Amino acid sequence: MKFLDQVKIYIKAGDGGSGSPSFRREKFIEFGGPDGGDGGKGGSVILKSERNLNTLIDFRYQQHFKAKRGGDGKGKNQTGRGGENLYLKVPIGTQVFEEDNKTLIFDFKEENEEYVVAVGGKGGFGNTRFKSSTNRAPKKFTKGTKGEDYWIWLQLKTIADIGIIGLPNAGKSSLLAAITSATPKIANYKFTTLNPNLGVAVYDDKEITLADIPGIIEGAHEGVGLGIKFLKHIERCKSLLHMIDITEGDLKKSYSQVRKELKNYSKDLLKKDEIVVLNKIDLLDDKEVKKIKDNFLKKYKVKLTTVSTFNKKSISDIKSKIIKYVS
Repeated sequence: MKFLDQVKIYIKAGDGGSGSPSFRREKFIEFGGPDGGDGGKGGSVILKSERNLNTLIDFRYQQHFKAKRGGDGKGKNQTGRGGENLYLKVPIGTQVFEEDNKTLIFDFKEENEEYVVAVGGKGGFGNTRFKSSTNRAPKKFTKGTKGEDYWIWLQLKTIADIGIIGLPNAGKSSLLAAITSATPKIANYKFTTLNPNLGVAVYDDKEITLADIPGIIEGAHEGVGLGIKFLKHIERCKSLLHMIDITEGDLKKSYSQVRKELKNYSKDLLKKDEIVVLNKIDLLDDKEVKKIKDNFLKKYKVKLTTVSTFNKKSISDIKSKIIKYVS
């Protein structure tokens, strides 16, 4: 499925139905009084959050959405049928902005949240409403009011328990594929991941959601590489899992570079809990792995663990650790 995290759409609520100017015209009742019913209310446009969605791609090919108009009133004091509401499903993490794309209207953080983004118009009055002691046969009726209509922006910020971050080709997608049922694209070159991927890890009847964030390179906070487009998805993650290729020549540089980009984008990102994972330990012997770990911990006081995505025991161990880490 293609990923889309920002889209502009037009939404129009249904207009209210018109009232009826009807009079009773029955056998033996030549001059019956007014019996025009009211018009029905127009349908509203309602956004609803859905857990099984993780993209706004459904809005790419259709940008205009209109709810149903209310039915007109009829004789015999029959009120028009109310217009059907239009429900648009959006992923959890979707933010709704006004047309300026700056003014936040609503933020979906839970499953099955609903927000009425455009209210349907009210139905008009039938002539029965205008009957009085001085006007026994009013011809007056009113039309329904217009439904609200707007251009709005939808922006998606991925919500996950853990965001997997690191330089390109650090093995983030491989880890996600190994510990969840997600099937991200995996290859031995930079920027394999062009969109955030989500997966759910289960261990001892506990489950957590992980997001594989595309590689962060120097200058990402200014839009270099995949840049700001994906840094924003880290904001919603509760914790961070920082992947580092243990075979990199300078692990300290790799670690500090990513941390610098997070800081330059938003200092709040540095306040999130972080676990550092040294990946690809199968390429080194145990003594060398231990030496690298010890040197790294002398420089940085962090939660540190190691993994090989090709080793089942290693995967089971890290799954156990990260679930305990966020539970």
